[in-house]
Amino acid sequence: MIPFLDLKQVNAVYREEMLAAASRVIDSGWYIQGEEVKIFEKSFADYCGTKYCIGVANGLDALILVLRAWKELGKLKEGDEVIVPANTYIASILAITENRLKPVLVEPDENSFNLCPKKLKSAITSKTKVILAVHLYGQLANMPEIMAIAHEFDLLVLEDSAQAHGAKISGQKAGNWGHASGFSFYPGKNLGALGDAGAITTNDDELAKTLRALGNYGSHKKYENLYQGVNSRLDELQAALLSVKLKYLDAEMQRRREVAIAYANGIHNPLIHLPISKRSSLVNLDSHVFHLFVVRTKNRSVLQQHLLDSGIQTVIHYPIPPHKQQAYKDLAELTLELTVAIHNEVLSLPISPVMSDDQVKIVINACNDFKG
Repeated sequence: MIPFLDLKQVNAVYREEMLAAASRVIDSGWYIQGEEVKIFEKSFADYCGTKYCIGVANGLDALILVLRAWKELGKLKEGDEVIVPANTYIASILAITENRLKPVLVEPDENSFNLCPKKLKSAITSKTKVILAVHLYGQLANMPEIMAIAHEFDLLVLEDSAQAHGAKISGQKAGNWGHASGFSFYPGKNLGALGDAGAITTNDDELAKTLRALGNYGSHKKYENLYQGVNSRLDELQAALLSVKLKYLDAEMQRRREVAIAYANGIHNPLIHLPISKRSSLVNLDSHVFHLFVVRTKNRSVLQQHLLDSGIQTVIHYPIPPHKQQAYKDLAELTLELTVAIHNEVLSLPISPVMSDDQVKIVINACNDFKG
């Protein structure tokens, strides 16, 4: 069986370095907000090209805390509107409603499945205060156009970079386009911890200071609380492990792109729509780090079973759009035909830095053998 993602094999490559890092933390006797977190925050900020990185407990907290900080700073108030692509994981929406803000869902671009600048602009009202740009599947949204629109309408931009560590446009990476960005280091991400972990990047001094307090019980100084904060801190152990893996992230992204190019050049079944063109090359794919390789077909369940019968594990990202979830039944009447179609038709093929060329060929051949 070709697994969708073999995390044991992914992490085995760095086992000795990670064991040494874990031993360093254990032997330090300091397990919360210590040197390992400081080292990783500095390294990840440098990697993204930002002034600050603030470690938090997970990716959802990263998004929630940025919006919360903007409320504390007087830049947002309850009921303000946040424009977000309808085709996203529910965490993007949860971060908005957790802050009692109003999500405004817009249809995505039909090619990238990311936020469509034209539809974004048409959704702006006098109540719009934030654009939440999701870099879905590892591909940067059209940030040059999105930032131009934000500047025109004086809007804040929050990047959801949970799937896009290292993706870039014109040399500028995810996490360094908007006013702030939330990252997830969930184990299955391109930069994955061995548990839950997350971070926020920003170049805003005041925002960074506020975020550090909010994630630490609302406190900058022990027992003095400026805000009604929460406990959301990056763990020392996870920070140490992430520091090991960060060194190899670019090499792993290169392998992911190689697998993606092989798929694009090898899969020629007209029943399967690919996310990139056969003419694509590693040179012009900087904007995509292929956290996922998502194909689209009218006969998804049949294709998924066909691949399973061929010894290939696949995953659906995501079967139900946020506005059709019970949690957001108040949004159920929205007419979002493209979003619904995407969620009914997408299927994620195996892709990882440890896939062998032989495994890639097996996936390609199985896709080409699919008869519908």
